[in-house]
Order: sequence, then C-alpha cells, then structure tokens
Amino acid sequence: MQQALILIAEDDPDIAELIALHLGREGYRLLKASDGREAVRLVQANAVDLVILDIMMPHMDGHEAIRIIREQQHRMPIIFLSAKTSDFDKITGLVMGADDYMTKPFNPMELLARVNAQLRRFKQLNQPVSAAPLTTVVSGGLTIDQEQRTVTLYDERIELTPKEFDILHLLASHPKKVFSAEHIFQQVWGEAYYESGGNTVMVHIRTLRKKLGEDKQHQQWIKTVWGVGYAFQG
Repeated sequence: MQQALILIAEDDPDIAELIALHLGREGYRLLKASDGREAVRLVQANAVDLVILDIMMPHMDGHEAIRIIREQQHRMPIIFLSAKTSDFDKITGLVMGADDYMTKPFNPMELLARVNAQLRRFKQLNQPVSAAPLTTVVSGGLTIDQEQRTVTLYDERIELTPKEFDILHLLASHPKKVFSAEHIFQQVWGEAYYESGGNTVMVHIRTLRKKLGEDKQHQQWIKTVWGVGYAFQG
C-alpha cells in the first residue's frame, strides 16, 4: 500500500531536512516547499495527504497559505510548526483551519506521532460508507449536510473550517445532549485529551458561535453548561 504524501513547507533547510529524515524513515513520501507560494502550488498540483506548515516564510506566510488552501476546499490535515509560541498565535492558527500547532524547538518524534495521529483520524473519517445514506441534520433554519460537509443558515452558506464542521455536526446530531470538552476533543481530534485541549475546544466553539449568530428566538445555537460542557440547542 502506497504511503501518504506529506508536504513540508519550511524555509529553514536544516529543519526541513530533519523533518524529512524522520518522516522518510517511517516510509512517507515527501514534497518540500521553501515558501508559502510554492506550498500552495504543490497542494494544487498533487494529492497531498498532510501539510506541515511554517508560519514565517518568504513571499507568502503560512497564514495566507492556509487561507488559500482551505478556501479551495482542500481538507487534508495541516500542522502548523512555528517559532511563534504565544497562546494568541496558537489560537489564531487553529481558528484559521490548522488541525494542530507545534512550537519550535520541537521533538521530531512528537511531530511524527502527531502526523500519524492526524492521518489515522483523517482516514477514519473518509472511509467508504455502507449502503446507508449519510445523514443531513436540520434544525430550524440550520441545515448540516454531512455528505457535502456544508452548513447553511436560513439558506445562507456558512463557511466553517473542518474542525468547526465536525464539532457542530457532533453536537447537532445529539440535540440537548451535553458533551464535555474532553469528549468533543477525543471525538473530533481523534487523539488522547491533553492539558490545553479544553482551550482548543473552547476557541472553536467561540468561533462557531460568531459564525452562526443567534436563532430567531435570539438564543445561541450552542449552549455552555457551566462545569459540564456544551450542548446544541436545536
């Protein structure tokens, strides 16, 4: 079976070579880009399964690159690898559509573990379905189409990142049921819950609320149950 194709977008050749060395030992096929513009071009031209994306690169930075990649409906996992270490930078990266965020300096073995986890989860989510049709969740003016991975609110398309869609679909498929941040993280990210996982879920929920706004009864679609978790109000 052919191994996954991974794009390493990193302008530091030593770091790029270190990443390539560890991923290559695992059998992954590799592409390299030294700036954001080249990274976007390679994603457009190849069936890339995962992107490791630096933020501070010449010609086009990682933020602009991920914006273009997601706008063009490429849904492969993207891991930001950056020297930017503040919580604000991490939150910004996740909100823009990244699936994970690692800071430099980094442990190559941890990066490899995260690559494996993201690819495993992405493969599970994209398994061929049985004869049973994929469901569409409808609540009031909100329609969530799991097959097309689209969301419309009162006939207006709402653009969500892959993680935002997965969270919304999980909650809306079980209206009124309260999900803990830990449960949401494990279901959506497909990996063990870690210390900052709750903040990651909270940021995605906050962004979802901004995009969805209020329903016609002036209530939020997603309710916070303090000390417990989150529930869909539909």
